[in-house]
This record gives sequence, structure tokens and C-alpha cells, in this order.
Amino acid sequence: MSETTAKENMQFQTEVNQLLHLMIHSLYSNKEIFLRELISNASDACDKLRFDALSNDALYEDDSDLRIEIECDEKANTITIRDNGIGMTRDEVISHIGTIAKSGTKEYLKNLTGDQAKDSQMIGQFGVGFYSAFIVADKVTLTTRKAGTDEAVCWESTGEAGFTLETVEKAARGTEIVLHLKEEEKEFANDYRLNSIIKTYSDHISIPIKMHKRDDEGKLTDEWEVVNQANALWVRPKSEIKDEEYKEFYKHISHDWQDPLTWMHNRVEGNLEYTSLLYLPSKAPFDLWEPEQKNGIKLYVQRIFIMDDTENLMPRYLRFVRGLIDSNDLPLNVSREILQSNKVIDSIRKASIKKVLEMLEKMAKNDKEKYQEFWNEFGRVLKEGPGEDFSNKEKIAKLLRFSTTKEDSDAQTVSFDDYIARMKEGQDKIYYITADSYVAAKNSPHLEIFKKKGIEVILLHDRVDEWLVNSLTEYDGKSLQSVAKGDLDLGDLDTEEDKKEQEKTEKDAENVIKHIKEVLGDKVEDVRVSHRLTNSASCIVLNDQDMALYMQQLMKQAGHEMPSTKPVLEINPTHPLLTRMNDETDDERFAEWTSILFDQAILAEGGQLEDPSGFVSRLNSLMLDMS
Repeated sequence: MSETTAKENMQFQTEVNQLLHLMIHSLYSNKEIFLRELISNASDACDKLRFDALSNDALYEDDSDLRIEIECDEKANTITIRDNGIGMTRDEVISHIGTIAKSGTKEYLKNLTGDQAKDSQMIGQFGVGFYSAFIVADKVTLTTRKAGTDEAVCWESTGEAGFTLETVEKAARGTEIVLHLKEEEKEFANDYRLNSIIKTYSDHISIPIKMHKRDDEGKLTDEWEVVNQANALWVRPKSEIKDEEYKEFYKHISHDWQDPLTWMHNRVEGNLEYTSLLYLPSKAPFDLWEPEQKNGIKLYVQRIFIMDDTENLMPRYLRFVRGLIDSNDLPLNVSREILQSNKVIDSIRKASIKKVLEMLEKMAKNDKEKYQEFWNEFGRVLKEGPGEDFSNKEKIAKLLRFSTTKEDSDAQTVSFDDYIARMKEGQDKIYYITADSYVAAKNSPHLEIFKKKGIEVILLHDRVDEWLVNSLTEYDGKSLQSVAKGDLDLGDLDTEEDKKEQEKTEKDAENVIKHIKEVLGDKVEDVRVSHRLTNSASCIVLNDQDMALYMQQLMKQAGHEMPSTKPVLEINPTHPLLTRMNDETDDERFAEWTSILFDQAILAEGGQLEDPSGFVSRLNSLMLDMS
């Protein structure tokens, strides 16, 4: 064993201090969950040791009886939770104990309002984890030794500015946590109270949880007894499992403190034998959009934990799903590399995706309010599906929800089926527009003809939408058509009178079109009379394959090379500005008006001007001239 060293003082990250303070105050009304969280961590440590020992039996150190022990001292006002699991090294203590100090924390903190009630709701986006100990303790001492190593480390903190670390002696592997309870939390230094909490929150833990046994006179003895069921919840028949047990098990595996939105428990027998227990969270985790965010499915083989964050079990667009899969057909020594090309895993994955999509479809049909809750949290992630999962594209598309010009809100509540049911007679396309915000989409000049004719248009204003429509080009036999790209053909929605009026307008505008083309030159692919505009003077129209201007701008800012594209400028000859230009005899003044017209159209489309100061200068000049 290593010799004891002097204590080293270390500071928490600023984000940890903020979140720790918020967490303690937010969860105080449900403070007994601290024990559930610490037991869950101990259970995970035992699971990980059991898996690592499959390939290195020496890690058991002649003690393969995995267990969690809990005891309290009423006089000292302390609770001790210990396990003989995998343990931690010094570096792992520093990086793993602060589970809330993850990438994405700063972004989360930006959204804090200062309103205690609102911010308390947001804490649910974080796994509660180890720091829940400070809800009831004013000091926590953690001593741990990693299995197979000699060095043990002691971590201690009051949950304020920082913590101390020192190398110490520890004979047994694993982790021991001592909670020095706050004076007002003495009720927890009682074995009856702790036993009751274990029965409520941790009865389903498959690792035995032991406490000191009482004799016939009610006095505590040195003998230990198991106080939980200590069998895997998911292997029990569904009819025997209460909803509360399912909910508590979810909190155990996810470290979420809120109830799940829903879940499904399936046992498959036949060519493959496996059990799946999959949950939908009620709130999106804070790191949902982080590239390193891991999938939440744990893999077990014959009830032995193998690994978590197994991306092979669930695609990225379902990364919000939490739960586990327990297979009887995989070897116990399965590795991440083997999982990548394993037929059993492929079959389980396909079946699990199907089950999740069926669960969502059932919810959308039978409980629209609950489905809307789901969509508000995870809809943008689900929109990644059609581009990722070709075989389930139609099923995913059926689950998508949007805002449209028929709804006076940015809430995404309209399905493709809703849209099709409301289509006008003679309409054979699903019309949409993409923009960088709901307001920009709703007020786009491209919608003017559609508003005039009462045609509903889907308003796509999430960043993922541009990729969605690239991979989802039709639904239920009807093509998706951007109102801002390509030639606009309304088909039977245009009357013969409309077509004749359009032809006349185009003929009357031939002269002004010619002059505008001469001024803009190679800045545009073409200039033409618009079929879309009824009120605005001009708009930019892209080719069908082109990315929206606002997305092109975002990609450039991110350092991506974008292909050079030329837009089409469409004009509305009936607009007073075009009438004025048509009468303009000064070529220089006409060129200034043309530039203004073009720049305005780019700005309305979410693009960026090459020469903003030139635009302002020309605009000021023309305004002074008009005055």
C-alpha cells in the first residue's frame, strides 16, 4: 500500500459551484433521493467490476461476493455507504465524481433565468448523481481504491468552494462514502429510516444491499442481512411489476430525478432470446446536442452488465431513449469491436427501433397531449431520422410535427396527415418553406401567393429542417415542394384567368427585366417575373438543390467551403417601386434602384450582403432624393 500523503486543496469549476447550489435547493423537497443516487453509483461500480473480471479474475482479489453495505451512527450523525466494486483511481475521482461538470454545462447555465422556480425545473436536465449527497450532508468523505491497484485516495468536501485529495491506506477495493449529516437531517441517521428508503427507491437493485441485523430485542448486531430483493427487475413478469417500480428503476439507470414519460418492457423468444426495457424521458438532457453525447442503452448478457453507451443498439436519432437490453445469445466477453459487426446485435437493434417507433405512433394516436410533450423535448432529434434510417423513413415521417401558415403559433403540432387532410382540391404537393426563425418563415414574401389562394404552407424553422427536406422528398405519394426554390408550378390551383394574367404581366415587364439583368450581370442566374409575389417588390429564388441562404451562411461561419451558386431574382412588376423604375430615364439612378431591390431580397431571405455599407449609402441617397 502507498503511504499517506499531505492533503491537496483543489477548486471546483465555476459551473459545478453554480449547479451544486441550484441542485441542493431544487431537490430539497425530495431530499431522500440522495440514498438512491449513491446506491445506484455503488451498483454501477459492482457491475463494472463483474464485467472487467470476466477477462481478469484477479480483480476480485479473492472476494467475488459483490455487495453494497449501508450503516449509520446516530451519535456521530453519519451515514456510510460502501461497495466492493471497481473503485476509482485518483484521476478518475477528479473527473468522475463531478458528473455535472460536463460539456454543455456552460450553455445550460446561459439559460438560467434567476427565477428559482423556473431554474429548479431545468435541473432535471442533469443527472443528479453523487452531489445529491450535499442535500443532507454538510461534509462528504469518499475513500476509494481501484481493483488491481495499490493506491487509495481520500476525497473530502463541504460542497462549497472546493475539495481536498490525499493518498491513503485502504485494504479493501471499492468505494466508501461517509456523509456527515447536517444538524437538521438527523432523521436519516436511523437504520429504520434508511431501510424504508431502500425499499422505496432501490429494492430492484440486482446487487445485494446489506444492513446490520437486529436481534430479538431490537438491538443492532454485527451480522449483516440483505434488505432488498436483489434480483433483476427486467427478468420479472410484467404483471408483477408496479408502475412505481418501473419509474424508480428508470431513475436508477438514468440518474434522472423525474419520472419517465413512458416505457415498454418486452421479452423476445425464438431464434433470438433477449429482454428489452426502454424508456422515454420526460425532459431532454442538457447534452442532447453535444457531439460526444452518448446513447443511453445498457447492454447485459444473461443479467450480467457488459457496457453502457452502446451506440450499436440505438441510432443517433433515437439517442434520447434510455434503458437496457439483456441478451441470452451474446458471449460474456463481447467487446465494442465485436458489436459493430454482430448479426445478433443488428437484429436486436432493428427490432428495438421498430418497437420505439411503434410506441411513439401509439402515443401520437391515443394520447396527443403526451405526444406533444415528447415532441417539444425531442422533435428536433427525431427529424434527423429520415436522413439516417432509410428503411423506417415513412414511419418516422408520420411522427413529425410542424408549424404552418394555418396555425397562429410557432408550436409544432401539425402532422403530414393533418396537412394532407386539409389540402385544397386540385393540390398535389406538400408546400413548405425553410427559414432561420419562425418569424422569418411566417413573414417570407414567398408565401404571398399562397396566402392569397388560401393554400397551407409548412413553416420549417429548425436548423435540422434543411437536412430533413433533402432526405425526405415525398410523403404518402405526394412530393414536398419548397415555395422558395425552383420554378413555382401550382398546377390545377391556377385558373386559366391566372395564367393569362401572368402572361400579360411578363410581356409588359420585358423592358424592365432586360435592364435589371444588364445591371446585375453575373450576380444572378436569371431575372424573371414572379408568380409568388403579390405585395413585395422582389424575392430571391434558389435552385431546387441549393441550400437556403441562411444555412449557407452558417456553414461558412463554421469553416465549411460552400459551392458558388447564383440565385434567381424574381420581381413583382405591379409593385409601385417597379413602376417607378420602369419610368426611370437616368441609367445611374436605375442601377441604384436595382441594387437596392437585389440586396433587399437577399436580406429577406436571410443572406448576408457582400457590401453592407454600399447598400446603406445607396438607400440613404435614394431616400434623400425622394424627399
